[in-house]
This record gives sequence, structure tokens and C-alpha cells, in this order.
Amino acid sequence: MKIGVLGTGMVGSTVGAKLVGLGHAVMMGSRTSGNEKAVAWAREAGRGASHGTFADAAAFGEIVFNCTLGEGALNAVRLAGAENLAGKILIDISDPLDFASGMPPSLIFAGNDSLGEQIQRALPETWVVKTLNTINCKVMVDPGRVAGDHDVFMSGNDAEAKARVAEILRDWFGWRSIVDLGDITTARGTECYLILWLRLWRVLGTADFNIRIVR
Repeated sequence: MKIGVLGTGMVGSTVGAKLVGLGHAVMMGSRTSGNEKAVAWAREAGRGASHGTFADAAAFGEIVFNCTLGEGALNAVRLAGAENLAGKILIDISDPLDFASGMPPSLIFAGNDSLGEQIQRALPETWVVKTLNTINCKVMVDPGRVAGDHDVFMSGNDAEAKARVAEILRDWFGWRSIVDLGDITTARGTECYLILWLRLWRVLGTADFNIRIVR
């Protein structure tokens, strides 16, 4: 399958490499076609990996992953082009973290909106599904790094799109417990969780952790 990955950071590189390893053709998109990080990633990832602009990657992918930093995510999807993303699933992994005051970051939104919702409003013809944003990127693509059963969450307006994303999470990445929270407004909850996640990371001294819903 052809897959577009928006973003050249750790998340985009990790997700993209996993997808290439599974045999998919992956194009990493950035603001410029010759982005040094994207060029280096494509060279290291090997056969099936390529790079281009946000618009190139969005047009290339049958499914697109948004792995950009939250503060630049809306601009990135606008540069990707609504026309290039129309009728496609956009898996949104970004979080609205504000690093203006240093570490730890705060949230750009205070629970009355979410980045997932803003992206969906900006792309009305795209099926935006928020997921994987509550865990470290290495755990995203290899949940076995954390012992035992643990959960990944999903938010989105379209049932068929979420069913397809659930297949991707299960069959490509190995997730066994996928919790569908409901429509895209429920992304407010998973995005706000990042404040707790960052504190846990500091206390635990490792990013290899996750949560499990116990009934």
C-alpha cells in the first residue's frame, strides 16, 4: 500500500520505518522537498521509502499519518492540501503541546476543543481518526515493549474509517486492545492525558509504559 507520513521527527521516522519494514511504499512529507531529515530517513529506511513535500506525501498516500508537532499540525495539513486528502483516512497522532515556556509543556487547548477536531474541521472531506497519541512512538509500533495487556484509544466520526484504522492497529502494529471512545470530540480527553503522561514519564524514568482500563 502507498502511505504518506507527514512529519520528519521521531514519531514520523519511527512510524514510517515500521511501515516500510512491513513492505509498504512510504513517502515522508515536509515543508520542502529536500528536507535533510526526510532525505536521510528515506536513505536509511531503504527500498520503498521516499520523500517530498507535505502535498506530495498527501497525494501519494492511500492512507496518511499526521506525525507533525501539534503547534504546526494545522499548517502542515493545509500545506498537504484538502484536495490531496479528500476521501482518505488521516490517522492523526499529533498532540497540541505548547513548549513556549519550556518543559514540561502545557496544552494549546484547555479541554473545550482538540487538535483532532480542528484538523477535521479543516478537512471536511477527509476521515480523521485520532489514535496512538497517548504513547511513546516506539510503543506505538511495538506494543510488546510494555508487558501485559494495555490499551490504545481511537476517536473519529466515521465508523468505517475507524474499523479500517482498528485493522491497521491490530494487524500492522500488533495492538490487541483498541478502545473506540466515540466521535472526534473525544480526542479532547486523549490529548489532555498527555499532561499526565509527561509526569509519569518523569516519575517512571522510561517512556515504555501505558495504561490499561480495568473494569
